[in-house]
Amino acid sequence: MYTFLLVLLILDALILAAAVLLQSGKGGGLASSFGGASSSPTVLGSRQAGDLLTKTSWWAGGIFIFLAFVLQLMSTRSAAPKSILDDVAAPAPAAATPAPTTGPADQAPVGLPLQAAPTAPPATAPQQ
Repeated sequence: MYTFLLVLLILDALILAAAVLLQSGKGGGLASSFGGASSSPTVLGSRQAGDLLTKTSWWAGGIFIFLAFVLQLMSTRSAAPKSILDDVAAPAPAAATPAPTTGPADQAPVGLPLQAAPTAPPATAPQQ
């Protein structure tokens, strides 16, 4: 569905560009100074062609905005934000019973060596 609407949007953009580029300028401007623009409709009815191009450009512009809005909504709804924390493995469960803490304070746990207390450097008498 998304691809179909995207193709429609591209076709509508081409129609809109053609309709806008085929229209003649309405403001007069520099072209009216040199006789490029006429103020009255001609005998062959170019005014009716202008009305058709104007209506085509309005409709194509409205359809373009609508399709762009719908495609924008479709693209944001399909990809919801995801936290990087979801990828992290679950932490290991805590032990059911805590380890006993009875005994002397300087006793190291089994398998770990005792740490020696830091010793001060030997005092030496100043020599004269």
